[in-house]
Amino acid sequence: MNDAPDNPMLVYLRRLDTKMDQVIETLRDHGRRLTSLELGVANNAATAMGNHANQSLRADHFDKRLSRIERRLDLAETPSNFLWGEGAPLART
Repeated sequence: MNDAPDNPMLVYLRRLDTKMDQVIETLRDHGRRLTSLELGVANNAATAMGNHANQSLRADHFDKRLSRIERRLDLAETPSNFLWGEGAPLART
């Protein structure tokens, strides 16, 4: 028996089936690649958020240290003496 079909429609359908298999495999490959990209973006976003939180903590720590230095050098004005205390611009005489 001959493997080649005589009917041209069957030939066409087999070619179409082969092409559809190729398209399906390509879509699967794109799906895998997209998943990989999504994971990379999620990791980058998590890293960026972690870096932002770390910088915020460092800025808070720096602010505390600066305040402590200002107090030790008497550069910081206390809130109660700032406007009304002795030598303040609005001090009552």
